[in-house]
Amino acid sequence: MKRHVVSALVENRSGTLSRVSGLFSRRGFNIDGLTVGETEDPSVSRMTIAVSGDEQVLDQIVKQLGKLVDVIQVRELDPESCIRRELMLVKVKADETTRPAVIEIATIFRSRIIDVSPATITIEATGDSDKLEGLLLLLRPYGILELARTGLVALERGSLVLSISI
Repeated sequence: MKRHVVSALVENRSGTLSRVSGLFSRRGFNIDGLTVGETEDPSVSRMTIAVSGDEQVLDQIVKQLGKLVDVIQVRELDPESCIRRELMLVKVKADETTRPAVIEIATIFRSRIIDVSPATITIEATGDSDKLEGLLLLLRPYGILELARTGLVALERGSLVLSISI
């Protein structure tokens, strides 16, 4: 199954997220990731939804989302013409002997050290999913104590836009 990214502009009001997620559960579609945030217009939010499935599943998702009253515009983002990013915070065991190696790994991945204690280091990393998975792979031997990820956010490159005016 292929992973797809669907972007939707929706009315920024109470119940919109519930209606969108309800649509997925009623249809038996699984959401791999969901990120929602206000746009430059406070009355509109952008939803970035990561889903897995074939083209038929994707087509159904886009059509069903488009029918919801709160949805202004929706479409799949082409992986070749969009920028995808995630934010991750990861707390790793790091005493005085392992701290230099953990800092070096974070530096290689252009991550930031945002907190240090005598026994831990907390790292902030942004990038695509592959980059974050690579960072986690190298940090696991040191012991990951906590992990938080935002989910995917994406925008189309160049002058392509998903906007209120169609």
